[in-house]
Amino acid sequence: MPATAHSMPRQTEPQDLKSRLLAEARALGFDAVNVTRPDAIGAAGERLMAFLAHGRHGDMDWMESTAERRRDPRALWPEVRSIVMLGMSYAPERNPLDGLQQPDRGIVSVYAQGKDYHDVVKARLKALARWLHAASGQDVKVFVDTAPLMEKPLAQAAGLGWQGKHTNLVSRTHGSWLFLGAIASLADLEADEPEVDHCGSCRRCLDVCPTQAFPAPYQLDARRCIAYLTIEHKGHIDRAFRRAIGNRVFGCDDCLAVCPWNKFAAASREAKFAAVEGTQLPPLGELLALDDERFRERFRGTPVKRTGRDRFLRNVLIAAGNTRDRSLADDVRPHVRATSPLVRAMAAWALQEMLDESDVAPIREEALAVEDDEAVVSEWLHGRNGTQEIHA
Repeated sequence: MPATAHSMPRQTEPQDLKSRLLAEARALGFDAVNVTRPDAIGAAGERLMAFLAHGRHGDMDWMESTAERRRDPRALWPEVRSIVMLGMSYAPERNPLDGLQQPDRGIVSVYAQGKDYHDVVKARLKALARWLHAASGQDVKVFVDTAPLMEKPLAQAAGLGWQGKHTNLVSRTHGSWLFLGAIASLADLEADEPEVDHCGSCRRCLDVCPTQAFPAPYQLDARRCIAYLTIEHKGHIDRAFRRAIGNRVFGCDDCLAVCPWNKFAAASREAKFAAVEGTQLPPLGELLALDDERFRERFRGTPVKRTGRDRFLRNVLIAAGNTRDRSLADDVRPHVRATSPLVRAMAAWALQEMLDESDVAPIREEALAVEDDEAVVSEWLHGRNGTQEIHA
């Protein structure tokens, strides 16, 4: 963590306090910082409830269980007077969509290629919160996106950017590539003006989505989103979405990467967000060979590790099947006998995508002789022709 010249701050007037706070935040590595009020998010709470009412959160049950606290920051802390919203850029050096041209390699979302942003951002937030507490004499609380706080509406209210048609925050300076964090405080800091929507008639983010996950501009159905399916979803991925997943083995950057505002975004200056060795377009064959120990070692300290090896391997097997490359069959076949039904099912699907029926028939017969999981049996019986197309 960078050292600063403010280790012994004095209590100051609110205006001077805010200017010093902004300087301190920049010194700690934040690329964007502004202040808003806890009551400034307008109808965001109602939009959240509508999202949940339509079931668009999928099996992210935590969103529903925390909805009442999430819809209004004052539900978390009734006395809060100011919310400092901060952003750290993770903008990539190259276009992440270039990896789609290399189907034999797995695409890991840009945000997950480096060190886990929860750890990086939270450490800096805590340092800034300690400074603010000492400088103001007022209590503070720190929030990263694991807390029930609506960071994107608050960030728009603070003027850091606006929620684009893809529902993510867009900045005129940093494009679609900002990690967000918040510090709530009892200090009475001057609020900044909210940002306005600059999307105009552009709909690139909507049109590029491989699974048609946007029912309308500014609305997301997570159940159709590749990022949700490959990261948050714990079960089998529906056949209708598998071909659209392509070689995306962890997350999806398509709607972010096509945003025109990215042209103003300089590559991230945070070294910890740089790609860890083995996360940038790794060969699918290497990923298929990972046992649990090697998976943990390879993705140590990154968001990929938190998902777990079985769900990650489920995604890799889908990517392997999408190559239709029979040279990967020897790497896939051992997973027919995996402990996890999640893995066995996708191994069955992948083999039937890449092998001729004459080659896959004896493998299927041997597997079905001992298989007792209904979902895995279903994959073997569906065969290649059972894969559906996406319906809007």
